[in-house]
Amino acid sequence: MCTFYERVAELSAEKGVSGSRVCLDLGLSKSTLSDIKSGRKKGVSAETAQKFASYFGVTVGYLLGDEEKSSPSQPQLTEGERTLLNLFRQVPKEQQEMVLQMIRAALGK
Repeated sequence: MCTFYERVAELSAEKGVSGSRVCLDLGLSKSTLSDIKSGRKKGVSAETAQKFASYFGVTVGYLLGDEEKSSPSQPQLTEGERTLLNLFRQVPKEQQEMVLQMIRAALGK
């Protein structure tokens, strides 16, 4: 097992979520982690690594085994905030501004 998989498995267990649930929340194939564990997939892109890091509130360096566990400079997100952020990331770039405008309108801003 590579460090990335081990770290994600550890963080998933801490959060009480399955690896396939994490992948689904991030908009990835449910088999992404099992493919890494088995060696069918050698790693993930920088963008995907950042998605995992944001989801768990850790740095990419931690996931890759380059540094000790630490929180990024931003505050820890709640489960609902992570879900909302992950859903927003799945919205096509050209429609993200429209979604933001709708949220602002709903808040009266």
